[in-house]
Amino acid sequence: YENMAKENNNNNGASFHNALTSGSKVVGTITADSDFRIDGHVEGDLTCKGKVVVGQKGYIKGTIDCMNAEIYGTVDGKMTVSETLTLRQTAVVTGEINIGTLIIEPNAAFNGTCVMNNKTNTNPTKTK
Repeated sequence: YENMAKENNNNNGASFHNALTSGSKVVGTITADSDFRIDGHVEGDLTCKGKVVVGQKGYIKGTIDCMNAEIYGTVDGKMTVSETLTLRQTAVVTGEINIGTLIIEPNAAFNGTCVMNNKTNTNPTKTK
């Protein structure tokens, strides 16, 4: 136990994250500086500087703006994910997504529009 405590103190807060548990509901705007897991119900906007995980019982109706996202539950709205969006096999996503990279497992449901920002081609080759 003592070694575990020392390890946790040396990670500079990397293990800390926010969570909304099953049975909880938030209506409004959520802003988080670190990772956020949602197993409850959110109606509104979520802005997160880290990773957003929507659990199997999680539901979001609104907008999500984050670095990475992993969806197991339901999202209805607009998602802007600067790096990687992963839709797991139980995911149901409806709306517009704007992402860097998209990973979709078999049986995941996505109904909407997708814009993928390819950061490697931001400077087109100049022609003479």
